[in-house]
Amino acid sequence: TLNASVNSSSLGYQDVMDIIDNSEGSDFFMSSDFINRLENVNNLNVNVSTDILSAGWYKGKNFWSFNIGLRNDIGASIPKSMFEFLRNMDGLQVDDWKRLSNINERVGAQSLEINSYAEIGVGFARNINSRLTVGGRVKALLGIGNLKLDINNITVTSNLTGYEGVDWDNLTPEQVNNLRGNAEIKVDATLENSSKLIELSEHDGVIDEIEFGSFGLAGYGLGIDLGASYKVMDKLTVSASILDLGFMKWSKKNTSVAKALAHEQYNLTNPSEAYDFVEMVSSGEVLNFDMLNMGLEQSAEKDRSTSLTSTLVLGAEYELLGDWLAVGVLYTGRFIKPETLNELTFSANFRPKNYLNLALSYSVL
Repeated sequence: TLNASVNSSSLGYQDVMDIIDNSEGSDFFMSSDFINRLENVNNLNVNVSTDILSAGWYKGKNFWSFNIGLRNDIGASIPKSMFEFLRNMDGLQVDDWKRLSNINERVGAQSLEINSYAEIGVGFARNINSRLTVGGRVKALLGIGNLKLDINNITVTSNLTGYEGVDWDNLTPEQVNNLRGNAEIKVDATLENSSKLIELSEHDGVIDEIEFGSFGLAGYGLGIDLGASYKVMDKLTVSASILDLGFMKWSKKNTSVAKALAHEQYNLTNPSEAYDFVEMVSSGEVLNFDMLNMGLEQSAEKDRSTSLTSTLVLGAEYELLGDWLAVGVLYTGRFIKPETLNELTFSANFRPKNYLNLALSYSVL
């Protein structure tokens, strides 16, 4: 089986595709409609899981199960200020002195986390009596990779002097020569990577790209699932479960850390430095490694530990019309990063015959 989900707090499907594509000339962030739809902090989550092999069987009153699967979770948080910055810097030119005279942009905190692992699980369930059923699963976890990027702050400023009283649209060569000023970019960011599959490409000691490397294990972990159902009365059954309680431990030999406490300054009256600054801030990239200017350290000082993305499930089902109709409600709370996702599902199950079942459901996020 393959399960995939994409959730966003404010972005639609086409918005997400535009951001991922972000091809040259893309103007998705220029639309006022798009900017107005954004929240101050915009969260995006992508979850993909698959069972490679699974089986279950009864032995006496006990039910045993076994599975091998893969899990991939991606979580990102992008502030509205990032898209406003991209829009404000779009089309900036080296000789656009009016715009260069007073840039003051601050982008708030951003984050990105990618987590991938394989699991080998053994499950057990048993009817305690005619009303109560309990079960659990223990899972050995094989870490494929974890990447965590935290951008605490990006500040971009510029200033010019000597332009008092000038006509920006009709600057004379003498007036241009009198202009003086500089620009600066300040960045505070940290990147942690524990993986053989995800590699950080370097150029001149600075990370410029994330690439895929070779498959291999970079850590180990343990997870458990717990659940129970109880028949309150003949027609009403309630249930509860907590899934993926556990942790991953990533080995320090497969972990690298990159940090940026950059403070780059540019002389705007120097054509080469002005060009570098303008190219940097007008790139149109949501994730701009050149701007982050992150230097890679050789290895981590110690092993890293990360928690799993746990899920809480609460449900209730009531049988009607001689048991051939059942109505139910299911609450699901996914403790994903950066923010918990809550879902409420209402369902109706029609069971006129043992070989024929129909179900209708509606979910609210």
